[in-house]
Amino acid sequence: LTDRHYAIGGYIDARVINTQGQNEVVNGASRINFDFKRQLKNGWEALTKIEWGVNPVGSSDIVYNNRFESIQDEFLYNRLGYAGLKHDKYGQITIGKQWGAWFDVVYATNYSYVWDGNAAGVYTYNKDDGAVNGTGRGDKTLQYRNSYGDFDFSVQTQLKNSAFYTCDVTDITESQCQANFESGDTAAQQVEFNYTFGGAVTYNVTDKLKLTAGINRGEFELTYGDGTTRSVDDLIYGAGVIWGNIDAPGLYVAANINKNENHDTDNIGRLIEDAIGIETFVSYLFENDFRPFIAYNLFDAGDDYVIQPNFNADPNDVFKRQFAVIGVHYLIDENTQLYVEARKDFGDFESDNKQQQAQMEQSEDDGIAFGFRYVL
Repeated sequence: LTDRHYAIGGYIDARVINTQGQNEVVNGASRINFDFKRQLKNGWEALTKIEWGVNPVGSSDIVYNNRFESIQDEFLYNRLGYAGLKHDKYGQITIGKQWGAWFDVVYATNYSYVWDGNAAGVYTYNKDDGAVNGTGRGDKTLQYRNSYGDFDFSVQTQLKNSAFYTCDVTDITESQCQANFESGDTAAQQVEFNYTFGGAVTYNVTDKLKLTAGINRGEFELTYGDGTTRSVDDLIYGAGVIWGNIDAPGLYVAANINKNENHDTDNIGRLIEDAIGIETFVSYLFENDFRPFIAYNLFDAGDDYVIQPNFNADPNDVFKRQFAVIGVHYLIDENTQLYVEARKDFGDFESDNKQQQAQMEQSEDDGIAFGFRYVL
């Protein structure tokens, strides 16, 4: 033992939003983290990081972007927690809840504060945190990172055993669904979602230009109440390009595209068979510390997109999430920001069941918000 280092980070973000016919003060994904490092023998370093979400304003009635953050009513909730070892030559290995390798591919378009990317396959399962399939803040993840020349790479696996029950009927508890499954009801299924695997690579072409690519895969095992089984692959792969640095003066441009299968759900929780996701982000940081930006997101599942028998699935249902965001961030100093953002929806959500269509459309509404971010 020769040296210790620790740091406290995160930010408090509070905002006022107008969307879905409501005005509300909401939390802006505030968080606090503790980062510890300890120098060991022979060039090795021990590290650990813990991050909690902080909710300074209480729960929100509006789910406008990230459902995981919006529904929190606890003052503190878990976002990250991992520990590991690092070496300049041999790389870094970490274990715990951490950002997935897939995030390396698509993170660069994630800089709109209020309406960030919901097309990149990160915040899966109706805008959650990507814990289940490891593309966001993955649970129970074993991850390795290293660099070779101009290339940075990461590989990971989730070592977990998850089982739950689903039923193609409305208003049913999981315990009742389990009882239906055990009684042989074919409308009830047991879902096992265990190991996942992923990897990503970044090519640093110049000090400004980066190219990214990656893949993540898992597998569902579905067992129906009558004993029949079905295996379904959860797959996402894609690539991205980055120009510049979001915090440096001048132009910043980022874009990514992905193809995904059985990886995400629509806005009422139905698993999507396949979809295309595209995200773009362009900003310019002026010398007066104003940073205007524009972002565009597209997540197109087309029609007839629900993979399994479902009481509320219709082949003519259409799910196409599409929106643009414009905004300005004012950097009062490097740790204090004011911002205003506006969203315009261009999505296409269609169903013969108009109540169901309204549910799909609700969280995709136009909106405007302004807020304050204080970096710790």
